[in-house]
Amino acid sequence: MTSLPAQPASGEADEPIVPDADTSERQRRVTLRSDLRASLPDGVIALVVTAAVFALLYYRIRAETSSTVSVMPFMADTGEFWMYFLSQAFGWSALLWAWITVVLGLLLSGTRPSWLRLSAQRIERLHRTTSLNTIALIAAHALLFAAQLVRSDTARWHSALATAFVETFVPGGYDSGTGKLAIPLGQAALYLAIPLGLLFYIRHRIGPRTWRILHRFVVAVYVLSVWHTLLYGTNVWYDGWFRTSVWLLQLPIAALLLLRLLQPARRSEKLRGPRAHTGSPAGWALRLGGRLAVVGVIAALIGVLVSGNDGGRAEPPADTSSSHNHD
Repeated sequence: MTSLPAQPASGEADEPIVPDADTSERQRRVTLRSDLRASLPDGVIALVVTAAVFALLYYRIRAETSSTVSVMPFMADTGEFWMYFLSQAFGWSALLWAWITVVLGLLLSGTRPSWLRLSAQRIERLHRTTSLNTIALIAAHALLFAAQLVRSDTARWHSALATAFVETFVPGGYDSGTGKLAIPLGQAALYLAIPLGLLFYIRHRIGPRTWRILHRFVVAVYVLSVWHTLLYGTNVWYDGWFRTSVWLLQLPIAALLLLRLLQPARRSEKLRGPRAHTGSPAGWALRLGGRLAVVGVIAALIGVLVSGNDGGRAEPPADTSSSHNHD
């Protein structure tokens, strides 16, 4: 999940910028502690959204209109599996906050559109706070999933706790159904998001160039999160408008990423002709390949939306029990 603080706006130009005294003082005050305090209002909104999603999921389960019940009929017992539904709610809000964080990061690191009224400093601060809350939401999603495993395990508490830890947090520990691939994808997103997000606060120690290179991997975190959702989210298990909407939401991300690559804020990142390129031929080919890959992704997304082939499963008839084993 690309959920990390972006490069400060003052570092976007190639020439060194000498900030005024107020700007320098403001940048010195950007610490993890200050951002944690600043993220509280955003965190409250995230919790309200999570509560609303949980209420909707719970209602649909009780009404037996959720595809979760079709995938796993035993989940209709809301008293037993409410932690799983709450984990789902945190997962959806985490994906939404990751989406917002990526959009803010791409707006900040590229050429900002003229209609955008927010200042670079405001976008940057929002990017940092939504990033921290995204990490918290992902962690809550995973912890509640583990808690449900412990609750549903009939073994002794220490054995149930050990099994839940392995299945939730150890790659390869969950060895059943679609979870064989989907769970490690989610684990990879979590384990990459935490260090990549927190590296922002020690960027002066590791060097701005190293931090910028590592920061670009947050796109992979977001891709892993979406992939995990489409594979394992029982709410989007079947074909339909909800699953297609998840695909649709990726179009703005891909479009902003393409704009970021075609019109980078840093002049050194612009794609010139092969002869005008100052770096190695391999570097030029890599930059060109990245732009072409994003164009291919946009074409694929449009193809999914037009064709309706979104990779979902066909929903079984209403009068038969599902034979799918999600676990």
